[in-house]
Amino acid sequence: MDFTTILGLVAATLTTFSFIPQMIKTWQSKSAKDVSYVMLITFNIGILLWLIYGISLQALPIILANGVTLFFNIIIIWLKIRYR
Repeated sequence: MDFTTILGLVAATLTTFSFIPQMIKTWQSKSAKDVSYVMLITFNIGILLWLIYGISLQALPIILANGVTLFFNIIIIWLKIRYR
């Protein structure tokens, strides 16, 4: 694995897992009132487009990061709907 791929994987890991604290806080507090639907939906569309882009390039860091980020953010939307 070359340096660029490693750099991409580290960046992807950090940005992807940055959503875990929000997901845990929302789950524990049973409240997502401070999380905007517009932001979540817009962000998820962007992540989906990044995922499609990564697949078209066959770029593993982009595919992994955006696939997992999309999954985490779908959970946050689900929690927002569930705990409104």
